[in-house]
Amino acid sequence: MSIRLILADDHKIMREGLRALLERQADIEVVAEAETGRGVVDLCGQLKPDVVVIDISMPDLNGIDATRLIMKGLPGVKVIALSMHSDKKYVKEMLSAGASGYLLKDAAFEELGTAIATVLKNKTYLSPQITDTVVKDYVNDRAPQDSPSSQHLSSREREVLQLIAEGKTTRDIAAKLYVSVKTVETHRKQVMDKLGMNSVAELTKYAIREGLTPVE
Repeated sequence: MSIRLILADDHKIMREGLRALLERQADIEVVAEAETGRGVVDLCGQLKPDVVVIDISMPDLNGIDATRLIMKGLPGVKVIALSMHSDKKYVKEMLSAGASGYLLKDAAFEELGTAIATVLKNKTYLSPQITDTVVKDYVNDRAPQDSPSSQHLSSREREVLQLIAEGKTTRDIAAKLYVSVKTVETHRKQVMDKLGMNSVAELTKYAIREGLTPVE
């Protein structure tokens, strides 16, 4: 039986390189590719893959929130995160969302095969460069929180925040999420209240800093 895999990254060159690497392995079939977070969630619902390799910073819906939705619909799927970031914040959020692996992009071509084999054994794979950071963080998880955390937002509030930061209008967001304009306005107010912010500019800067939206 082949391992059915979906690749999700907004950079076509990255997807093509990973696909070429994976297609050399007889037991892996790349069944689809996605360039947005919402796109990969939809593909997972349709194709039910064994493994999803997903970039964290993607348009429309970031990899963290996409992973949460994928795991909600397909709790048995193995998700491996791809990121340029070794910051413990991103690692913790991806693992909390349900990811089984975390690869740094600069090592992805060397490590991806090992990562896939590891997560399919129900183990967690972390790039060696970030293992020490994660271990230290779990041991010393007593650091004070100096700024509001996006984890205090609901999944829908995080989606709205990302779309606001990407420059979508209230009507655009309402149409994309299949809700009313008034509902979007309510979510935006709740996000601002929870984060103690008063403008779209502040929300945008926050979303970029938290890795909820890619920086182009």
